[in-house]
Amino acid sequence: MADFPKLRLRRLRRTEAMRRLVRETVLDITDLVYPLFVTHGKGVKNEVASMPGVFQLSVDKLAAEAGEIAGLGIPAVILFGIPETKDELGSAGYDSKGVVQQAVKEIKKAVPELVVITDVCLCEYTSHGHCGVISEGEVDNDQTLELLSKMAISHAEAGADIVAPSDMMDGRVQAIRKGLDESGFVQVPILSYAAKYASAFYGPFREAAESAPQFGDRRSYQMDPPNIREALREIEQDIAEGADMVMVKPALAYLDVIREARNAFKLPLVAYNVSGEYSMVKAAAQRGWIDERRVILEILTSIKRAGADIIITYHAKEAARWITR
Repeated sequence: MADFPKLRLRRLRRTEAMRRLVRETVLDITDLVYPLFVTHGKGVKNEVASMPGVFQLSVDKLAAEAGEIAGLGIPAVILFGIPETKDELGSAGYDSKGVVQQAVKEIKKAVPELVVITDVCLCEYTSHGHCGVISEGEVDNDQTLELLSKMAISHAEAGADIVAPSDMMDGRVQAIRKGLDESGFVQVPILSYAAKYASAFYGPFREAAESAPQFGDRRSYQMDPPNIREALREIEQDIAEGADMVMVKPALAYLDVIREARNAFKLPLVAYNVSGEYSMVKAAAQRGWIDERRVILEILTSIKRAGADIIITYHAKEAARWITR
């Protein structure tokens, strides 16, 4: 390599047009997925206190919301349900008339081209707030698998394009794939939350989804934050069980995990820019401490640069407006 002054790396940074021409990582609207929190009732639009700009919406509000999202060019949404009642087994989660099942039908009727992903997990539907069946004070992995399969099948029956198990039970991808195939949904892909860490960044989400555990925590089934080799094992196992896409969650504090996953695997890789990451940006922006637009686009670009093909983010709508300009 030549030395200065013959070599001047600043030559390619002089103007925005020049920088755009040689840009290595390009963030596009089609990289984004927008999360939606769907609740019971009618005419409901409740802003989540810890997540400015994010709302709990009733099913009757979804057609307009889906139209806005699609109009911005965002290709997909992921749904989280807030049922009217909860029980020990989370039965509202696999009820054919459940809130997510209704939401899927409403969105696909209003905007058929919008890809609908459904979160498959029991935590939002159980009275205890854990992601599986409780037996002798612990989450019973194997008893939970049948219920997760039932939930995924009910989502597919409602018209979901992709099902996304987020529970972190061992063997759940295999159980869901088997259930979908036997029910005639061979073409429905599975997006596995393959490397989901027991993160402190989920706090605002638990308010939005009303899913905080009523005792203990989720560290016995979600991943330990210091581990990266284990994440690769989790991803490898889910691929072997039939996952079509895999996810790393959270994103911003786990960019190294995203990069390692990208280097190791060829499947579409999803990263979830989670609620705590969103809320920190919003809080700082409200105080005038940061340039919100630049920070959001920089964060999303960093996630893509780390290797993510798809980014689930609460910033999707505002980012879509900025990317088009």
